[in-house]
Amino acid sequence: MSGPDNYEAASADAANEIASFDTGKKGIVSRFHHALHTTPALVPLIVLLASIAIFGVLLGTRFFSPFALTLILQQVQIVGIVAAAQSLVILTAGIDLSVGAIAVISSVVMGQFSFRYGVPVEVAIVCGLAFGTMIGAVNGWLIAVMKLPPFIVTLGMWQIVLAANFLYSANETIRSQDIAEQAPMLQLMGAKFNVGGAVFTFGVVFMLVLVLVLAYVLKHTAWGRHVYAVGDDPEAAALSGVNVKKTLISVYALAGLICAFAGWALIGRIGSVSPTSGQLLNIESITAVVIGGISLFGGRGSILGTFFGALIVGVFTLGLRLLGADAQWTFLLIGALIIAAVAVDQWIRKVAA
Repeated sequence: MSGPDNYEAASADAANEIASFDTGKKGIVSRFHHALHTTPALVPLIVLLASIAIFGVLLGTRFFSPFALTLILQQVQIVGIVAAAQSLVILTAGIDLSVGAIAVISSVVMGQFSFRYGVPVEVAIVCGLAFGTMIGAVNGWLIAVMKLPPFIVTLGMWQIVLAANFLYSANETIRSQDIAEQAPMLQLMGAKFNVGGAVFTFGVVFMLVLVLVLAYVLKHTAWGRHVYAVGDDPEAAALSGVNVKKTLISVYALAGLICAFAGWALIGRIGSVSPTSGQLLNIESITAVVIGGISLFGGRGSILGTFFGALIVGVFTLGLRLLGADAQWTFLLIGALIIAAVAVDQWIRKVAA
């Protein structure tokens, strides 16, 4: 072979080696980015498993016992249910600051209808669920039809519902003993049962079923795809035939219904109907959603990620409590996780763009 031919062959081999090296390097990084982009729940799942492993090593059987692990589920059941509602809203690139207030006033309606008006408890519960749905639908109508910003609408609704809650209930708490004697069905979500040493409540079961149902609906139904499409780009969604207004109203109405169920579960959790309960549910639900990997810009994320985010908060809370650490460490670590989660989301979006 002549000299030029040898030179060209060597140059081609070297170019192929360099090209294959670059492709391999980019392939590993791109596959990792692709996994994070297509599976947003992956990051919170990794954080959750790492947290469980760390506290398990530090605490041993005190943390890994069936009772302790199911206690985490009991502690996060209310936040988990409300966070599921918040997830639907944030997937549409909105936000709902009224979720906690809706949950509380729904529980108050259930209690007051049963005790003040003597309505059958089953009917009172249905009325509370309908009331929460109605408030959510009003939020959706103001946002979708009147084109008002979700933050402003739900901030105002939060104040209105909070005030109405105290005015309607006259700031009175219906005692747990009275509920147990006269309307025990109000406490149904708090009823416990044992499974192999693990203690569950019907509220925990409802949360798990809700997460699984919403995960399926969002991934395998037309409505679920519409929710993602509206959150990603409402104008493009409208051009592709999606009824953006109808989708938004349905999302906020469903979120209101889920929050009303959270109000019912709240009665079971604390035993009483209190207008002062659940004051931080709006912030706690947003925390679970953000840590769970749902993008605040909408259109990306999963309900499973939110569930993992709620569990992460529960694991840190219980783990640090068992270690005897100051409660402020929980807020510090959760705050750091929130900032880290948003940073990861921005990084994934930048790479995927």
